[in-house]
Amino acid sequence: MAGLLQLLSSGLATGAIYALAATGFVLLWQTSATVNFAQGEFVMLPAFFILAAMKLLGLGFVPAIAFGFVVSVLVLGALFKRALVDPILPHGALPLIIATIGFGILIKETVKETYSAEALPFPALVPAAALRLGGAALSLQDLSILGFAALAIAALELFLTRTRTGRAMQATAQNRAAAVILGIPVERMILYTFLLNAALVCLASVLISPIYLAKFDNGESLGLIAFTSAIVGGFNRVRGAILGGFLVGIADNVTAAYVSTEYRTALPLVLLIAIVLFRPQGLLGRAEERRI
Repeated sequence: MAGLLQLLSSGLATGAIYALAATGFVLLWQTSATVNFAQGEFVMLPAFFILAAMKLLGLGFVPAIAFGFVVSVLVLGALFKRALVDPILPHGALPLIIATIGFGILIKETVKETYSAEALPFPALVPAAALRLGGAALSLQDLSILGFAALAIAALELFLTRTRTGRAMQATAQNRAAAVILGIPVERMILYTFLLNAALVCLASVLISPIYLAKFDNGESLGLIAFTSAIVGGFNRVRGAILGGFLVGIADNVTAAYVSTEYRTALPLVLLIAIVLFRPQGLLGRAEERRI
């Protein structure tokens, strides 16, 4: 029982990271029909912004996080939208998908060549200690990841449902033409979505890097798993992406513990195939139909 509790705690912490990245996938898709296959690299990069601020600017850890957050929002949010998405999106979804794949490769290789090809230690928000609960030793890092992610998701939910700007963003996601008629500044709402995605990936980077270290290729598997989580939960529902992230995280840890670590990387693909075959809209997603 104690082992299962520890496994569940670790799975929820892992799933929280997937949920943050998957939520960004869904937000971008809903408002701008953008599928960002550089999302994994977006989670990897803020850790290097923070390490660079500590090394080159001499900042402490907390100020460096603030610096990394601002740079991430500007580069991975505003600049990404203006320089890559806006010029390519009018030409269709496929060119944009190819462009984001290429952008992800560019980010990865740039970090490798300019900063380091080695895995670098990253400071943790909490000490590497354990909390005893019913005979189980629960990692404080796992609990902190789960806590910070839960706060971020709750804040996002409150923002989207309780604020005027959040409701305008949802209206833009549901029906852009109607939002324009109602006088909603659609382009501004789309920009806010890109900024939100950048903030989410920065938080995910701060939470995951102390465990997996800061390495240029961390985004390869993370992007795929986050995309799978969004599909599993429902690519047109934020709550679906959150559910998908937690389910994939728990399943990932259970597979590693009770089956084999060799199969944990294959699990997201198995889940993706199963969902596409039996429930294409995802667990919480809405079925969408198009007339031709």
